[in-house]
Amino acid sequence: MRKLTAASVAMLLAIALYFTLFWGFEALRMLTSPTYGLDDVWRSQTIFALGSIAGLAPEGLLKLAAFIATLKLAVAVICAIHIADRLRTLIAGEADVQVLEAGLILVVAISIATVGPAVWSQNVELARESTIQLLLAGVAAALCLVERSYARKTQTEEAGEPADMDVETETAAPQAAGWFAPWR
Repeated sequence: MRKLTAASVAMLLAIALYFTLFWGFEALRMLTSPTYGLDDVWRSQTIFALGSIAGLAPEGLLKLAAFIATLKLAVAVICAIHIADRLRTLIAGEADVQVLEAGLILVVAISIATVGPAVWSQNVELARESTIQLLLAGVAAALCLVERSYARKTQTEEAGEPADMDVETETAAPQAAGWFAPWR
């Protein structure tokens, strides 16, 4: 089980590094552009499709592009914080995967919002890129669950409780307990 945890940590770091680099550079490119990335024809199709669904004017499209760029930058910063937290754990302590999970929620939301218009506009390349990012977020969330269950198992073993307890032998109330009635 220990090798599985080391492999999951390495995969989590690789996925966090991917989102830090690619989404960070894309967000910075969009935010430093005078048109918030709308000049890039291929990548701005999502903004135009979302804008046409919402009925946005040109000013609204600029605001939507800036908002999505800010969300992508937030994901990149969250993933960078997780990488720094993992590097800190090499010295002492434990990493908090809840920070990465918050970033993964944003990745899933942005990827779903991106893959829908890409499919509607029949842009296979953009749909593929968004689907891959959605799958990476799903794999990272699954690895976070594996790591969390492994940490919970080691905490129960350190506390002296057996790791595999029978659910049938545990009861919520003692044997001779009466029914709960609030009117008594």
